[in-house]
Amino acid sequence: MHSVALVSTKSIDHDEWLRWRRTGVSGSDAAAIIGLDRYRSAFDVYVDKLGLKKEQPDNEAMRQGRDLEEYVASRFCEQTGKKVRRRNAILQHPEHHWMLGNIDRWVVGENAGLECKTTSVLNRAKFSQGEFPPNYYVQCVHYMAVTGAERWYLAVLVLNKAFHVFTIERDEAEVQALIEAEKDFWENHVLKQIPPAPDGSEATTEVIKQLFPEAKERKETALFGYEQKIEQYLVLDEQVKELTKQRDALKQEIQLALADAEIGRARGYIVEWKNQVRQTLDTQQLKRDQAEIYEKYLKAAQTVRIFKIKEVS
Repeated sequence: MHSVALVSTKSIDHDEWLRWRRTGVSGSDAAAIIGLDRYRSAFDVYVDKLGLKKEQPDNEAMRQGRDLEEYVASRFCEQTGKKVRRRNAILQHPEHHWMLGNIDRWVVGENAGLECKTTSVLNRAKFSQGEFPPNYYVQCVHYMAVTGAERWYLAVLVLNKAFHVFTIERDEAEVQALIEAEKDFWENHVLKQIPPAPDGSEATTEVIKQLFPEAKERKETALFGYEQKIEQYLVLDEQVKELTKQRDALKQEIQLALADAEIGRARGYIVEWKNQVRQTLDTQQLKRDQAEIYEKYLKAAQTVRIFKIKEVS
């Protein structure tokens, strides 16, 4: 292992650990930076590194993944006969000091590491076919870059269904390409405090909502210079509406052909139009009959910002 132990994780609490992670690019940031993370974007990582948004609490999937890490590592050893050990430190690339790694395990007797993952049963099919998400792969490549490892093992627990082990061999061209992408992000965006361009992802939308949750009443700002972007937005918005209308027309034709059938078959396709029972709550009736209960469980009003563009003469 050619990495440097930047700081021991035994002697720091969670908040300090987060502060250290903001001093560079970590394994969980890598896929987002190159656009291969469905849950995060480069803009999200940028905002996080500058400490511009509130730290979000772990969701249940993150909590379970952390709690089951030891079990996944144990299963890996049982299945492969290998031994692993913890590296209780945030690791740092010896040359590219902004490249950090908080690896799950190091494999004893090999120049290799182990990434432990826990995933939903909904993802079992892709893993059983030998596939795994690209963000897992990029994270492992990042760790190989930081540590100089020859390979990285990926152990995936599919809750209640399966356990898979994958071996990712070092590809020097991909390692170097990732280093260059992360270097560009760190030096030309984070250090210069120039945000990466928005990418249209839901992740970026959510970050912008967190940054600017409420508008200041009556406050105006000049958008001179944005005229072309506004015009492009309006054109694309009309195209989306037209394409949506065309799509829905095709959907209606297929539904008419299905009639009261639940399943339709065509060459290479199966079309389903199944029944689904949904229950709804009559909130108005509840308010009339049980006003106290209605008020007790009524959520506080939340501010939502509505985005509109109007043409003016």
